[in-house]
Amino acid sequence: MKFVSRKLLCVILVGAALGGALSACAPLVMGGAVVGSLVATDRRTSGAQLEDEGIQLRAANRIRDNLGERGHVNVNSYNRRVLLTGEVPNAQDKQLVEQIVTRVDNVQLVVNELAVLGNSSLTQRTSDSLVTGRIKAAMVDSKDLFANAYQVVTERGTVYLMGRVTQREADRATEIARSTPGVQKVVRVFEIITEDELRNLLPKPAANETQK
Repeated sequence: MKFVSRKLLCVILVGAALGGALSACAPLVMGGAVVGSLVATDRRTSGAQLEDEGIQLRAANRIRDNLGERGHVNVNSYNRRVLLTGEVPNAQDKQLVEQIVTRVDNVQLVVNELAVLGNSSLTQRTSDSLVTGRIKAAMVDSKDLFANAYQVVTERGTVYLMGRVTQREADRATEIARSTPGVQKVVRVFEIITEDELRNLLPKPAANETQK
């Protein structure tokens, strides 16, 4: 149990160090090494990764300028598909936030999951962070997933899964999330690709390896 607890803590700390809610495109790292039963590069192009960072920053700044301290909004972008989570005080603000983000350059799709509620408590956000950490740790342990292919967001016990994945990978990740303690609901915000597309995205073996 001690090993599992340390690993979960490392996953959570690494996620926070890499940018919290604003960034999840970098691989998990422990002790300077990329971890996971299967190591994969980010499935987005380098241009898409930069655009996602820009989308998140611009959207967050514009939301802050318009809402101020009114509400708690998280913006996550993966391959130009934007997920909005958190809380706003009324339906008008929910719609306003969506309109703001839709007008940000390079945004292709907005999934508005904002709740019309009071802001979540620190206790709830800490619990959500632990749930995210458990799911990421389970993905790292999995022998049939590329853990770095997924972005995991948790709000009030609801888990949102993002990434460019095959149907098989989407179903497996959903199974892992649903079996994680503390998860009340799983929402899939995937971009589904074919198995052929996945093979084309995977790193090609080095020439000397293919000759062995």
